[in-house]
Amino acid sequence: MNATFAPPKVGVVKLASCDGCQLALLDLEDELLAVAERFDLVQFPEATSRRWDGEFDVLLVEGSVSTPSQAEELRHLRARTRLLVAIGACATAGGIQALRNHLDERTVAASVYPEPAWLESLATATPLADHVTVDLELRGCPIDRGQLLEVLTALRVGRRPQLPNEAVCAACKRRGAACVLVTAGLPCLGPVTAAGCGAICPAFGRACYGCFGPLPGANVAALSAQFAAMGRSEDEIGRAFALFTSWAEPFRAITAGSAPILGHPDRAGPSTRDGEAT
Repeated sequence: MNATFAPPKVGVVKLASCDGCQLALLDLEDELLAVAERFDLVQFPEATSRRWDGEFDVLLVEGSVSTPSQAEELRHLRARTRLLVAIGACATAGGIQALRNHLDERTVAASVYPEPAWLESLATATPLADHVTVDLELRGCPIDRGQLLEVLTALRVGRRPQLPNEAVCAACKRRGAACVLVTAGLPCLGPVTAAGCGAICPAFGRACYGCFGPLPGANVAALSAQFAAMGRSEDEIGRAFALFTSWAEPFRAITAGSAPILGHPDRAGPSTRDGEAT
């Protein structure tokens, strides 16, 4: 007689984020019922009010660590989790909210809130790996639902997830998209950004924003030099890298010199888009 195995207990939680990466699970659509059959979703605030006080076989965590309570919660969750997966740009690189890491947190708070003393925030917004051991990362803003399905499938059958390990430029070539860096002179981060988005922005004539973070071994110095040769100033180059994954090295090395002008209304290069909450 075949043994009956209980489905893995899976949780989905968020820290400082916009919930977009959690929604990628619901966006699986046709595959969602199959996922629900093979996993026991014991906690998923976007879909159910059910809460779980036990241990997780797999925990998907969205968001950066931006407050002392979030840091404490993350450590508590890590202690109860066999496999912790960071999902999204916030969880893997600090996200948009990490732009404040280049500035004085107290000054930023005072410019936004009438009573900044009431806030309980950390001086920096940082990725999960700065606080606990992370077993696997899914990048993106938001994550790619196909990659999420691949990870869940691999975990269920006991194999290593097969995730892309190439630059966005490779996806551009497969789509037959014109290189906006060459044809339009846009400060595109595609050559140094990990693939996973399907090269959506360049395919529609816009520069890559680096949502999936730097490709391992990315030569940002060479790309910055190319931007300079195209006539971009040092500040413009810094702002091009100061977006969704600016706190991830080696992007951080470029953005560090742009702190005084982050968020300037006359920013050159790619403009920010609606995304993760600060």
